[in-house]
Amino acid sequence: MAAPRLGTPGLRVLGSKWHPGRFFTPGSEPFCSSAATSKSLNAQRLAEKLRAQKKEQKTKKIPVPTNPVQRRVQELVRFTQQLQRVHPNVLAKELSRGILHQDKDLVVINKPYGLPVHGGPGVQLCISDVLPTLAKMLRGHKAEPLHLCHRLDKETTGVMVLAWEKDMAHQVQELFRTRQVEKKYWAITVRVPVPSAGVVDIPIVEKEVQGQQQHHKMTLSPSYREDHGKMVKVRANRSAHVAVTQYQVLSSTPSSALVELQPVTGIKHQLRVHLSFGLDCPILGDHKYSDWNRLAPQKLSAGTLKKLGLHQTKTRYIPLHLHACQLILPALGSRTQELLLACKLPHFFANSLRRLGLEMPNQDQGRGSEARHVEAQ
Repeated sequence: MAAPRLGTPGLRVLGSKWHPGRFFTPGSEPFCSSAATSKSLNAQRLAEKLRAQKKEQKTKKIPVPTNPVQRRVQELVRFTQQLQRVHPNVLAKELSRGILHQDKDLVVINKPYGLPVHGGPGVQLCISDVLPTLAKMLRGHKAEPLHLCHRLDKETTGVMVLAWEKDMAHQVQELFRTRQVEKKYWAITVRVPVPSAGVVDIPIVEKEVQGQQQHHKMTLSPSYREDHGKMVKVRANRSAHVAVTQYQVLSSTPSSALVELQPVTGIKHQLRVHLSFGLDCPILGDHKYSDWNRLAPQKLSAGTLKKLGLHQTKTRYIPLHLHACQLILPALGSRTQELLLACKLPHFFANSLRRLGLEMPNQDQGRGSEARHVEAQ
């Protein structure tokens, strides 16, 4: 019987017997081995190349503009836009590094600037999206997601309370709703409130602003108005909400002030509205409530612009200087004592204080303490 012939030209089977399926000679083994080695080397080179590129990106320095105004804008952007376009895992990791307090019931974080608490139209990343990841980082992969206990505005920084269990979150929410939580905010204002301490007790209502840019804003709905030199009571707006804010000037210059705010109520944008429309001292960086009729970058005096190192055309880069610096939670659950939660100022806030020549009291000591200069971090 003739030996079978293979269809591959130049390939011969040695020996008198042919074994089905045996198409390669021993000489083919080095070929397979070298191919595998080649693939391994290529993968290794690619991995090394990617590591080198990543290292280069980390060490590569962003060119520093020679123009001082451009340098200042770059500084503001760096301080305020670090976490707005990152991967959710990166944000969760950053939040875990800045935890202010953690126990078996609560986790208290330092909310960064520019991140909304909830999702919505146009929102790519928010705090609530990363709560499942944050919980796993703190308690392992089987951990249930954390729950929000209250909210802060997108542009507000500072103390924010989360709960491990939904029932505990509801209990903390009830404390906020019944005004049993003592809250303190710090704000830098344009101009100085007069008097230097007091209470703003003016209802707030949401209205539509007519004009080229139709939009809605919260505004004051006072119970009295002046008529020929006399105060006349007006009919209450049914849509208005009772809003009460206690304030005190901690430090001031002729054109700006550091103000401590204690909201008694919790109405949307209450602090911003009371300061801007009630005391005629808008918060630095409040581009929405600095002018009732339009949405535009905040207008600042020449002296303030000079101190901040900016031109009027660049004021849109100034962030809102409103910081939730302290919360005091009453005894709750297994905790028999009240819990004081404090948070340091963000970098951009401390830098603005230094530039404007404002001082602040020690956060640990609270009101009535001696003032000290702020060192920007």
